[in-house]
Amino acid sequence: MDGDRRGRHESVGLPATDEAATKVRNLFAGIEPRARDEVFETLAEVGGVRVERIVSTGQGTPEGTWDPALRSEWVTLLRGRAALRFEDLPRPVELAPGDALLITRGRRHRVEWTAPSEPTVWLAVHFDD
Repeated sequence: MDGDRRGRHESVGLPATDEAATKVRNLFAGIEPRARDEVFETLAEVGGVRVERIVSTGQGTPEGTWDPALRSEWVTLLRGRAALRFEDLPRPVELAPGDALLITRGRRHRVEWTAPSEPTVWLAVHFDD
């Protein structure tokens, strides 16, 4: 999910202070239910690890495009529905809220679909291995 998908990228990470570290942020707040583009928000980034919230509203990876996974990524679906297709598997992997998986660096994949009727909210952790 780290590749060529287009969307709006925002950084809402907090500064590295004790006060900021205790600020509560709701992962479901500020979601546009009919956004035209996916929204990628960096929540925290430190020591080569990036945590981001991704909100999809029916988007997927363009047909014929594969994400080469330049970094490993652990992803969980918090809300909505989606399917990921991996180049090395015959069928897409469908995800429901609470499902999580690890996409290892170099494993080609794509977002086959996300639910068009409701926002799909992902939490992704990108890291080098």
